[in-house]
Amino acid sequence: MGGREVLVLSGRRHSYEDGHCDGMKSALQTLRALGVEVLVQTNAAGSLDAAMPAGSLMLLSDHLNLPQRSPLVGEGGSGRFVDMAQAYDPTLRLAAHAAAARRVIALHEGVYAWALGPQFETPAEIRMLKLLGARAVGMSTVPETIVARWLGLRVLALSLITNLAAGLSDQTLSHAHTLAQAEASGAVAGALLAQIVQAIEI
Repeated sequence: MGGREVLVLSGRRHSYEDGHCDGMKSALQTLRALGVEVLVQTNAAGSLDAAMPAGSLMLLSDHLNLPQRSPLVGEGGSGRFVDMAQAYDPTLRLAAHAAAARRVIALHEGVYAWALGPQFETPAEIRMLKLLGARAVGMSTVPETIVARWLGLRVLALSLITNLAAGLSDQTLSHAHTLAQAEASGAVAGALLAQIVQAIEI
């Protein structure tokens, strides 16, 4: 892609599927063993900000690990105590914003809250998350980021906003709606993602 060697994983294993949060550990370890240095993640998320409606794109600047679970439980050695202060690489985020500006695509940025799922959040939970500083909420990404940082990978993550979160609109939330909105906005997100990959400096 644009002169870059890219390995693409189709989908991910979510924690809500089996209750474990290390489902992507082996895959990421394989990528690292193959020489991958940067992990670019995408996800579908609900917005906690009316100024960021469905169809918007948001870079993750930080995250909230709401379940306080880690895919590194059981690992030995001091390396498991991973510094997460800059989990989402600042230089990669600058490159992403520059790529979005070149394509005249609005690119938001904010804190992503990881909820275990599979149920959607309640309006009360969304109010709590807003107070905690979250701008989007979803059911993935954080476990993979933890593993990636443990492996020494630089991380960039992009949320495709598929809906306003519970209590912020009259819409009934469903997985089918999430998939439909993701598909409808996929072309713009894909084009931006290609530009971002080209802009990344290793």
